[in-house]
Amino acid sequence: MIIDLTHTLKNKITFYPGTLEPFFEHENTIEKDGFAELKMTMCTHTGTHMDAPCHIIPNTKSLNDFPIEKYIGKGISINCSEISSISLDFLKPMENEIKVVDFILFYTGWHKKWNTPTYFDVFPVLTQEAVEWLLKFHIKALGFDTISADKIIDVHLPNHNLLLQKEVLIIENLTNLDQLIDHEFELNCIPLKIDNTDGSPVRAFARNVKIK
Repeated sequence: MIIDLTHTLKNKITFYPGTLEPFFEHENTIEKDGFAELKMTMCTHTGTHMDAPCHIIPNTKSLNDFPIEKYIGKGISINCSEISSISLDFLKPMENEIKVVDFILFYTGWHKKWNTPTYFDVFPVLTQEAVEWLLKFHIKALGFDTISADKIIDVHLPNHNLLLQKEVLIIENLTNLDQLIDHEFELNCIPLKIDNTDGSPVRAFARNVKIK
């Protein structure tokens, strides 16, 4: 069983405030040119995407500096839809599950707000204490069905800095994470192979999905 965790890239989708709005147009058509080709104008953090350390921290790794194995591994999806903050006290009871996975995905239900103004409403984020605790484990990346791992109003991006400094990558704007709660799965979250990139859209999906 495979579950797609990726929002579709197209015109009029949600994008981070203050960044370039993505735009897609048919540069060539079969009728005019004998072949079809789509022109894409967008930033590297468009749609479902991954952040590299060099997105925030100078002189650190880009996505293409990691082996492809960095983007595949065992995952867990944690239901955070009934809480306002993802605290250490909330996570600690799941320690036995957390310590054996490569990816932790946080389901808040925000994917249902995608392409609406309410997507920018205040969403649950990890507390600093929770992030520091998670860094004790061998985690490849954390994933969110929200637009950021930090509060939009927090320009200092504390969670981004803590995670990316330790090369724990960040996946944002995921979808369908509710379908993975209480399931075992392998996450595949593959960025484009772009030289020296601070981030990339990804095609994220869960495979070998099984009920625990």
